[in-house]
Amino acid sequence: MVIVMNEHATEDQIEKVIAALTMKGFDAHRSTGATRTVIGVVGSGKEPIDPREFEIQPGVHEVIKISEPYKLAGRVFKPEDTVITLGEVRVGGREVVLMAGPCAVESEKQLDIIASSVARFGARILRGGAFKPRTSPYAFQGLGEEGLTYLRRSADRHGLKVITEVMDTTQVDLVARYADILQVGARNMQNFHMLKELGRIRKPVMLKRGLASTIQEWLLSAEYIMAGGNHQVMLCERGIRTFENYTRNTMDISAIPIIKKLSHLPIVADPSHGTGLRDKVIPMARAALAAGADGVMVEVHHEPERALSDGPQSIYPEQFAELVAQLRIIAPAIGRTV
Repeated sequence: MVIVMNEHATEDQIEKVIAALTMKGFDAHRSTGATRTVIGVVGSGKEPIDPREFEIQPGVHEVIKISEPYKLAGRVFKPEDTVITLGEVRVGGREVVLMAGPCAVESEKQLDIIASSVARFGARILRGGAFKPRTSPYAFQGLGEEGLTYLRRSADRHGLKVITEVMDTTQVDLVARYADILQVGARNMQNFHMLKELGRIRKPVMLKRGLASTIQEWLLSAEYIMAGGNHQVMLCERGIRTFENYTRNTMDISAIPIIKKLSHLPIVADPSHGTGLRDKVIPMARAALAAGADGVMVEVHHEPERALSDGPQSIYPEQFAELVAQLRIIAPAIGRTV
């Protein structure tokens, strides 16, 4: 359930409600909005909880039972959109944030060429994999910590933030030292041990949708991170696996407005993985923006034919410039900027 405090509730009244919940063995997650404070109540507790006990407490406006299995990620807990702030970059605000870079960090020179281009054309966040989960054990697996140092240096040099993937619990602290946003890949969406570990840190996490996951399963994975205390979660639609084989995955554009209705968390679209085809990236990015995405993440490579990972879905820097120009035409029609 959630306990909605009235707009004139004092800090002391709020703390007393939280203390009463804690004494009963529940976790209380506080969300302070523009006018009211909401306390999300999760956990099994030591004893059954009677909502009437809290309805009569001073400062309480109402107690609402949540029917959805995800509590903290839902709009009942937090009606206002979550905005994740990274310096001057705000994911979930009016500006649609562009994230771009190579699939994999191959060398410092390669990364710097790409970072320079995407920063010049409008990207705010540099993406790139230092650790690469690959279907084949013989494929390029990434440069590891060396790749992380290249990401950090290139991003700082060109005024960008860093997003990169973490693959298991042992990498969380290492990746957090270099990255501004930790990415959970599709294959790890239900790696619950790692999600719990990411709930421990206080850095933003991007949670990609699993290859064959429902929206509810996706939101419940976000719930794992938030239940650990880390509420800086953004979601990423990157396509799901269907029977269709003309594209690498089936990009579920409809998931974007559905998430917007069910959850307050920002959502980013990844049309590179969503289609797996270079010539489909720009059209699907346009569609994602029109559907309400808070960000667009694409793979960019200056020599995709020589890329060590996902060359066919990586667009050229000049194509990225074209994409940005098109998104800047669409954004004002829906009250956004790029």
